[in-house]
Amino acid sequence: MKSVSLADAKAHLSALVALAEGGEPVEITRRGVPVALITAVAKPSKPIDFAAIRARTDRMRYSEEDAGTFVRRMRDEDRY
Repeated sequence: MKSVSLADAKAHLSALVALAEGGEPVEITRRGVPVALITAVAKPSKPIDFAAIRARTDRMRYSEEDAGTFVRRMRDEDRY
């Protein structure tokens, strides 16, 4: 966690907010004593659209070959 004085926080607030937004909390001190903490706000997650996922997976083609056979074939063909 980054720690800055109040005077430095006033001078570089935009940079400190960018740090906090990136996931690094910033502690603000007054005369060496912590007085505030800048952290990112938790963003609400979007609801999952199961109908859209189902529609997309229904359009996918299935391979005739299982995954193990496919990987083995690719490995053997490109070996030398």
